[in-house]
Amino acid sequence: MSLLVGPEGRRDDAFTAVDSVETLSLNEGAVLVPLEVVDQALGDRRNAPVGLALDGAAPLSAAEPYLGQVQLISVRFPSFSDGRGFTLAKRLRRAGFSGTLRASGPLIADQFAEALACGFDEVWLPAEMAARQPLEQWMAARTIVTEHYQTGYGEDRSILQKRLAARETQDR
Repeated sequence: MSLLVGPEGRRDDAFTAVDSVETLSLNEGAVLVPLEVVDQALGDRRNAPVGLALDGAAPLSAAEPYLGQVQLISVRFPSFSDGRGFTLAKRLRRAGFSGTLRASGPLIADQFAEALACGFDEVWLPAEMAARQPLEQWMAARTIVTEHYQTGYGEDRSILQKRLAARETQDR
């Protein structure tokens, strides 16, 4: 069973993933659609709300026309070692997306704090990953990781910036 987790714990998923225009009309309620289907989903106004599924490698420009029209953007991670989705999340937030931002794919619990810091509201895990790292591990990991290698996570300096500052202090 897949797992949808937010900072407060397990969440119910109101969105049904739909991959084609042909299957769009078969679904009632909220749908999560790829770029190839989003125009039809928005135009039909049959399914509300509408979510947009993007690959982590997608350019921001692909999502920009829809930022004010979709309620959810799900950024797909092909593997836990591919961090492009984190960058896309930060760009989506900076571009003004205020809806729900979901990381989707085989992430690991150690990445939960980073995902939240990048602007994600929730993480969707496939069944295999949810079985390997249950909800309890995700909740524990939420506050364990406090240092970041990249800049732009809240107000804190990155690990590199802290090391450089310490080195400058030692050199004086």
